[in-house]
Amino acid sequence: MPRILALFIINKAGGLIFQRLFGAMPQTTRGNDYLRLLSTFHSLHTIASRVSPVPSGGIEVLEADSFKIQCFQTPTGIKFVLFAETGMGQMDGLLRQIYEFYADFVLKNPFYEMDQVIKSEYFDAKLAEVIPTSA
Repeated sequence: MPRILALFIINKAGGLIFQRLFGAMPQTTRGNDYLRLLSTFHSLHTIASRVSPVPSGGIEVLEADSFKIQCFQTPTGIKFVLFAETGMGQMDGLLRQIYEFYADFVLKNPFYEMDQVIKSEYFDAKLAEVIPTSA
């Protein structure tokens, strides 16, 4: 059965503000690799939305032989990016649910500053409820 491998949240400037690994990410072991990967994805997403002949929100799904990436962009420009194994179906519902958790447990926290790294035990607990962690 296909699994969710990782969740990344990117701010509107392309900075990585949250990362959570749920399974082994293939051939990526250092934090800088994630920064490079997500920075590249952010750039491609922006380019795709601007060069599209019809109005577009950018790249939503990217599939390869060994993984799948799905992105949900909020109206404020925050991107929620899920990495999954090949064969995983649509993850729109899960991404919207994660966005609701973000709105409820991160944005409503009076101590959270926009576009800064997310550190919320409640947000982490809610993620653990909907995405199983595998070794």
